[in-house]
Amino acid sequence: MALIKSISGIRGTIGGIPGETLSPIDVVRFTAAYGSMLINKNEDNKKVVIGRDGRISGSMIQGLVSNTLIALGLDVVDVGLSTTPTVEMAVVFENAVGGIILTASHNPKEWNALKLLNEKGEFINGEEGKQLLEIAAKEEFKFAGVDQLGKYTTSNDTLEKHIAAILSYPLVDINAIKKAKFKVVVDAINSSGAIAVPELLKALGAKDITVLNGEITGQFAHNPEPLPEHLRDLSNEVNKQGAHIGIAVDPDVDRLCFVCEDGSLFGEEYTLVAVADYVLQHRKGNTVSNMSSTRALKDITLKHGGEYFSSAVGEVNVVTKMKAVNAVIGGEGNGGIIVPDLHYGRDALIGIALFLSHLALQKKTVKQLRNSYPDYFISKNKIELQKDVNIDKIFTHIKKKYKKNPINTEDGLKIEFDNDWVHLRTSNTEPIIRIYAESNSETIAANIAKRIMGDITEGMQ
Repeated sequence: MALIKSISGIRGTIGGIPGETLSPIDVVRFTAAYGSMLINKNEDNKKVVIGRDGRISGSMIQGLVSNTLIALGLDVVDVGLSTTPTVEMAVVFENAVGGIILTASHNPKEWNALKLLNEKGEFINGEEGKQLLEIAAKEEFKFAGVDQLGKYTTSNDTLEKHIAAILSYPLVDINAIKKAKFKVVVDAINSSGAIAVPELLKALGAKDITVLNGEITGQFAHNPEPLPEHLRDLSNEVNKQGAHIGIAVDPDVDRLCFVCEDGSLFGEEYTLVAVADYVLQHRKGNTVSNMSSTRALKDITLKHGGEYFSSAVGEVNVVTKMKAVNAVIGGEGNGGIIVPDLHYGRDALIGIALFLSHLALQKKTVKQLRNSYPDYFISKNKIELQKDVNIDKIFTHIKKKYKKNPINTEDGLKIEFDNDWVHLRTSNTEPIIRIYAESNSETIAANIAKRIMGDITEGMQ
């Protein structure tokens, strides 16, 4: 059981001891800290948007969050079952001072989290996160008197507005998608994607849509992270139906990956590569992805005459770098697409619309499109951490061992091996070390990762 406080929000497992899990007491404490921070920042605007994914604990957490904000004197606009990008856009639609998304993203059903937004519908930055933790630790809350309690309202049209913004986005070619008559299979993983993705596809003109795991129960039919080992049913269904494409999202619909018409995986790393290729064909400019993402994005960017930049892992870090270099497209290799002139947030829905536009205009199959990109292989691994593990000791051991190689310490350790690389870092969302290694050989990538995992074990001793 765990409670993780980071730049990615307040995330933890449900049940257990306060202070060690995302208990009701912790939900109230951190919501009160966030609400207090908003009041300190802007006393005039009291509107806060909240929304949740389909998790079992979602309704319970929603009640705690909503009533805590009301007790502070803030007005709650509840958009209900929703997606992370929809809530981000709703903050702007509602001219709110902030927003909270109740989702643990790709984590299993026992997890939930408070993802915290600023008035632009973007994740709060590191300094604001630090301020929030200080307020929570000191419990510097001042609740409103009975006559100053906030109001509670609901909004039922935010997804409709989100989809309308996507349909009007200049690079989304609805006519081309309609003409292609795509047959689509969607894995909605028993969460908000069961509502959002089919509605978007219908609005884009797709009529032949099959939804797997379409009941919003929060009882995820498989591990909700859209990785190859979790998408076998989707791949089989695409094959069985002779569909053109399979689409998988995570529970809060900010990550996206595709299945080719033959049931093979397009690769979540290549979601951003394909969308960037399409965007860069129409808009010259720079791109950004995090340090754990495939170098194929750099290859595509250079091909189109742009410049590629990397950032530390984490959506807020990618967004910061995108703004600094005026990137026209960016995101993360986990299938997160950020289209800055729509909004600065990972958004699977705009990703779907742009990918299908690209596919329709190219007049290729999904497999043919994938084969048009450089072939790299990333071996993605993780090691669970015990409470008493000394991360600094491990990293010092590995830096010493590879001191002759180029090493980047901006975010964990990234070590270069000629044309290959390995990146190891502690997760913002789980008590683990992630180890990603990339090569143009699947075997070499796996061997690099395996060697580094051995080094980590050595460093623990």
